[in-house]
Amino acid sequence: MSVVRRLGAHLPALALGAVFVALLVSERRRPLRARSAPEPPRLAANLATGAAAALTVALAEEPVVQRLAREVERRRWGLLPRLGLPAPAATALGLALMDYTLFLWHILLHRSDTLWRWHRYHHADPDLDTGTALRFHPMELLWSVPWRAGQVLLIGTSPALLKLWGQLTLAEVMFQHSNLRLPPPLERALSRVIVTPALHGLHHANREALQRSNLSSGLTVWDRLHGSYRPAEAPQHVTIGLPVDAG
Repeated sequence: MSVVRRLGAHLPALALGAVFVALLVSERRRPLRARSAPEPPRLAANLATGAAAALTVALAEEPVVQRLAREVERRRWGLLPRLGLPAPAATALGLALMDYTLFLWHILLHRSDTLWRWHRYHHADPDLDTGTALRFHPMELLWSVPWRAGQVLLIGTSPALLKLWGQLTLAEVMFQHSNLRLPPPLERALSRVIVTPALHGLHHANREALQRSNLSSGLTVWDRLHGSYRPAEAPQHVTIGLPVDAG
């Protein structure tokens, strides 16, 4: 039974690893854009960066944010406990609010010179694929700790909700960064709800105006409400990289 419990505890990580591998395989079979740089060195570099990022989260974010989430749940702080919603409704609203406040953080990453200094590393990848989803500078993640703590405190995010949101967000971030070409009907259907690889490709284009669009990490409704939503363009018209006028 203890073996089953240990396996169950690792199931989310195993599932996310399976998603990563499946996207790597799928984007080779149905590429959205032609590559501009050799993939193996890029993937190795992004995996190394991802390991450093994961270590930063484990050492700097998780001890602070998870402890705060436990205290929030115990003391019933934040919005969700005050609403008294049924558990399914509270979970759905909590996921949406965490997604929206992450969208606001992404806006700040692009508008603050201090934050952009570190976030630009993510955009400096000459191609956009599943590996890019791991490419975040550890300093950006350190800057994000107070914001994440604020999300948890104001929304009233429990440890279980925080874990679920983190897993869903990571899966969606891997998907939207992938170089996977979706069938047109599926692209149209999904892009009404979530950010697809074609939509996120615009955000990684080397034009400043495009990098201010499609900022959501999950639901496209936030971009639509803020006027930053931009429909996907033909991939041959999109060049990935830092804005040509960025330093």
